[in-house]
Amino acid sequence: MKAVVEVFGWLLVLQGAGGLLNTLFGWWGWAHGLLVVNVLSFLDGYEVFAAVVIGVLGFALLAVADAAGRRAGGAEEGR
Repeated sequence: MKAVVEVFGWLLVLQGAGGLLNTLFGWWGWAHGLLVVNVLSFLDGYEVFAAVVIGVLGFALLAVADAAGRRAGGAEEGR
């Protein structure tokens, strides 16, 4: 389960960073259709804020995965 949460966390971090950089600087024109903030039409005009929120959610998922890994590792070491 930890691996799945880590993958989703990294995916969200990359989506957030990519969306933020693409929106601010216009880099990666080829990736326009791959970024969530550009695909969802209700985010038009709020791409920067949405990218920041997506990135923060990714970091939160990574923290949850790390905490779950520490908890599971600590319980096994205590046996």
